[in-house]
Amino acid sequence: MEARAVVCRELGPLDGLELTALTIRSPAPGEALIRIRRAGVNFPDKLMIAGGYQHKPDLPFVPGFEVAGEVIEAVPEDGAPLPDHLRPGRRVMATMRTGGYAEAAVAPFAAVRSIPSNFTDSQAAAFPVAAPTAYVALVERGALKAGETVLVLGAAGGVGLAAVQLAAALGARVIATASRADKRAATMAAGAVHAIAPDGDLKAKIMDLTDGRGADLVYDPVGGDVFDQAIRALAWGGRFLVIGFASGRIPTLAVNRALIKGISVIGVRAGEYARRCPEAGPRIHRAIDALAAEGRLTPRIHAELPLAKAAEALRMIDRREAIGKIVLHIKN
Repeated sequence: MEARAVVCRELGPLDGLELTALTIRSPAPGEALIRIRRAGVNFPDKLMIAGGYQHKPDLPFVPGFEVAGEVIEAVPEDGAPLPDHLRPGRRVMATMRTGGYAEAAVAPFAAVRSIPSNFTDSQAAAFPVAAPTAYVALVERGALKAGETVLVLGAAGGVGLAAVQLAAALGARVIATASRADKRAATMAAGAVHAIAPDGDLKAKIMDLTDGRGADLVYDPVGGDVFDQAIRALAWGGRFLVIGFASGRIPTLAVNRALIKGISVIGVRAGEYARRCPEAGPRIHRAIDALAAEGRLTPRIHAELPLAKAAEALRMIDRREAIGKIVLHIKN
């Protein structure tokens, strides 16, 4: 079928993105063709366009990791019955490595699931990346326990707010950092018990809020200077979750600090985790979808822009304007 899509033909500035008509291939066995209503916008989209992301697709490619819409067609494998949620017309959300900034896309069955009935299309498009990232980090890799203190850095972004909501829902005491007062207010609304600016002596602030003990778990999608401060604010035996480097600087650690305080530094790549541990996928999705259905894990939508303004949506993320997620409005 013919569909409009945002295409990256060469790596570099966002100005090079082109909105054009493409032929979307038919689904193969085990795949679904989705009519996209909304597409989530993520910081890694910009990195991929610039050539700085771990996964480097062949050029040209259509950016976009997450979408929401409805099934147009799905082809079962080897005569197997078609799952009910993949029947034509069903509302679905999906996670893909590329292809989301388009009117339609093909995704494997394993990447497609039903939209929670209480979600709008925009919320559904903002859910498939941030929520599983938070769950893989906090639960699968971080072994979060109820009653622990979690420090969420860059807490007002999409992955940050998802981590605040999830940690709070699981019984943790959340301390959030955010640069502006309105961002800090959003983290408090999401379940943080304290929201602080990341400037000044961040370690001293955290130690004061934890009666000198420090945080049990740090969730860090920022890196850079805030990593340097936060790593010093861990409690004995604490765990530091490395999510990404939105600040632009990849920090380093003097490993004697890990030895002295018995801390663990844990890398989190939620997408790679799902690929290497496919048996974990259904468990993760059941957990986060149940919290979504209860209203305890709900994406905050900062703005909706038309598909033609995909570059501006990415610039908004680059300027740190967004509180929560930005989505592209593709079809009514």
